[in-house]
Amino acid sequence: MTAPTPIPVRPTEARDIPALTALLNRIIAIGGTTAYEEPFSETKLAAHLLDDSRLICCHTALDPSDGDPAGYQVLKSHPDLPPDWGDIATFARVEPKLPGVGTALFAATSASARSNRLVAINATIRADNAGGLAYYGKMGFQDYAVEKDVPLGDGTPVDRISRRFML
Repeated sequence: MTAPTPIPVRPTEARDIPALTALLNRIIAIGGTTAYEEPFSETKLAAHLLDDSRLICCHTALDPSDGDPAGYQVLKSHPDLPPDWGDIATFARVEPKLPGVGTALFAATSASARSNRLVAINATIRADNAGGLAYYGKMGFQDYAVEKDVPLGDGTPVDRISRRFML
């Protein structure tokens, strides 16, 4: 049996923004797995991923078959977290799925977090996001807080689970 082709990961570049915007907006349209409820414009996503003063790192995973972006992971400082913590968000292409994207991204992000002398990474996940909870659990994140009944745009209350990964 041959080993799967490694998934290349590199820092996110401006040329990735159109594909990443489409990827994120597809996830938003499907619903149920992100706190984002409104689609992003390319300009807004570029500002969010490339130009935010809180940005620690942002990585893009590339499909080895065609070099197209298959996911991204962003790590930022957050005013509600200690200064030596990062706040992570991960988005992987829904169609077609590429197994291993999240693992490849987290290897790059955690290395960057360590090089930036962070001590922990926070992930806050909707309680109804089974895939996100499974992913962060697989990466080694542990629950440490729950914010109860955070309303969605339509008023539906959904808990937010905060998990941390100690570096």
